[in-house]
Amino acid sequence: MHKQNLQAQLAGGAVLAPGVYDALSALIAEQAGFGALYLSGASIAYTRLGRSDIGLTTYSEVEDTLARITERVATPVIVDADTGFGNALNTQRTVRGLERAGAAMIQLEDQTFPKRCGHLDGKAVIPTAEMCGKLRAAVDTRAQASTLILARTDALAVEGLEAALDRADSYLEAGADALFIEALRTPEQMQAACSRFAHRVPLLANMVEGGKTPVQSADALTALGFRIVIFPGGTARAVAHTLQGYYASLRQHGTTAPWREGMLDFDGLNAVIGTPELLERGRRYEG
Repeated sequence: MHKQNLQAQLAGGAVLAPGVYDALSALIAEQAGFGALYLSGASIAYTRLGRSDIGLTTYSEVEDTLARITERVATPVIVDADTGFGNALNTQRTVRGLERAGAAMIQLEDQTFPKRCGHLDGKAVIPTAEMCGKLRAAVDTRAQASTLILARTDALAVEGLEAALDRADSYLEAGADALFIEALRTPEQMQAACSRFAHRVPLLANMVEGGKTPVQSADALTALGFRIVIFPGGTARAVAHTLQGYYASLRQHGTTAPWREGMLDFDGLNAVIGTPELLERGRRYEG
């Protein structure tokens, strides 16, 4: 149902998907009314490992995180599967597992393995033919056509805009359901991508605060022709900023009292996570 819901949203217009990294962030995003969520590989690295997005995260960590999220929320999840965590056969295992864990859309990219954040320098990409093989492997292994495959190319920084657009065309021919041309650097490059693909396939815009691509609003991006807009790492950056202030205050004052206006109390958090409803459900099974 979640997968068809994402397909319907894309057929009817554009989707704004905030980054999430665990069940709590996903739940709060769902409560805010978003129609889709983006499970960011970078944010998993930030929060589970306390490390940079340089390919340290594993398939099993992504699969486990996704499963915990889809168990808790009904909103469709786009999941960042990096390079598929290896070759075409690894990609098949990744797609099979993430589909089983509830992914509505699975993102695969053409970087070498291990990869790095698309907005860091020093990236390298695999040959186009190899990536097309991975995408065909992904399409062949998914159990349902409603599990969408999102093909990302990082070639712009390595080979230039035209090569990146050509790669995206090849990935579309290989069976991708949507395209993601990473780290477009100017409005002109964004327009070029939309002119070539927006009328043919859902195109994703990636908004990274302080990254290579100019940050614009979802409305402005959809006016250009993008149909998926993600703010993948903004959640982790906002949480990190909040925690810096919270911990500094607690260390200085020895109490959370000065921070009370900026936090939920015990009952407030329990209301967010549904504790009263959970306890009521448990009472049904008492003897």
